[in-house]
Amino acid sequence: MHRVPEALVLLSLALLVSCSPSYTRYIKQYDFPVSEAGPDYANLNLWAAHPYKKDPSDSVPLPLQKEYLPDSTVDVFFIHPTTFTAKEDTRMNAGLGEPALNAKTDYGTILFQASVFNEQRVFAPRYRQAHLRAYFVRDTAIAKLAFDSAYADVRAAFQYYLQQWNAGRPIIIAAHSQGSTHATRLLKEFFDGTMLGNRLVVAYIPGMNIPKNAFTALKPCTDSLQTGCFCGWRTFRTGHDPEMEWRYRDSYVTNPLSWTTDETYAPASLNMGAVLRNFNKLYKGVTDAQVHGGYLWVSKPKFPGGFLYRTSNYHIGDINLFYLNIRSNIQTRIRMFWKR
Repeated sequence: MHRVPEALVLLSLALLVSCSPSYTRYIKQYDFPVSEAGPDYANLNLWAAHPYKKDPSDSVPLPLQKEYLPDSTVDVFFIHPTTFTAKEDTRMNAGLGEPALNAKTDYGTILFQASVFNEQRVFAPRYRQAHLRAYFVRDTAIAKLAFDSAYADVRAAFQYYLQQWNAGRPIIIAAHSQGSTHATRLLKEFFDGTMLGNRLVVAYIPGMNIPKNAFTALKPCTDSLQTGCFCGWRTFRTGHDPEMEWRYRDSYVTNPLSWTTDETYAPASLNMGAVLRNFNKLYKGVTDAQVHGGYLWVSKPKFPGGFLYRTSNYHIGDINLFYLNIRSNIQTRIRMFWKR
């Protein structure tokens, strides 16, 4: 099971991706009622991102605004990572109607990660996510129950989306970290060897290991043009081979600079741009990338304040370090999907 020390996660978050107390100014707008009987995904409040409302995923970094070309013919179903991290909260799963947590989610991961995909229609459900500690508890039955409960919400949201809003459109599955845990299950259940699999443009599921036996029919993308495949990676500094991450050594890994799965080095010159703490700044050539066993190795990212970033674990930047490369690759794969 994926393990990231909580202090490290919070430090990384502060340096690579903005999730400062600035989100607190938005808390009041998240004070909406939620049924105790379970999520009703007809309620747009239960979507962190949805094309029928204005939300942070609609934001476009200033340097990209002139090139923004919305495309309503393809949908993105995005599953956000863990934002339920408060030490003082002893619950294993978050609620759905928690104003501070929802504001934190929307002005963190939805703004900085889901926005990568906003030239397409983005659907990102709120779900009763497992607490960060679920990755550490010794009682695996408790952890499994927490993740199963979270996935049940994700599954229900996806089913509702298919029934009410998809209307036969091609689909991109995107996620990060805990979201990728649920995305892997979703892909297995709904896309792996099924008719719906024919509508899968691509899946971007970084931040977790993708075991070699995860799927039967779905295959990893091995170049930038393939469709109906998946991409995933877990980012560490070059030379770092943590014992605690042994599960990743047998994981599928994609290089998000070259979109290949071999160990060929991709120089920083291929990095089209990262979006880090300042959403309206694009940092080109911020780092290189190379597949190493079950990891993605990168050099220490070069960005203002980067000298303070001392950890070798770049998990929090799995998407943001390659923001523009992902955004560009989406367009490439969509073009190839329509040609197919």
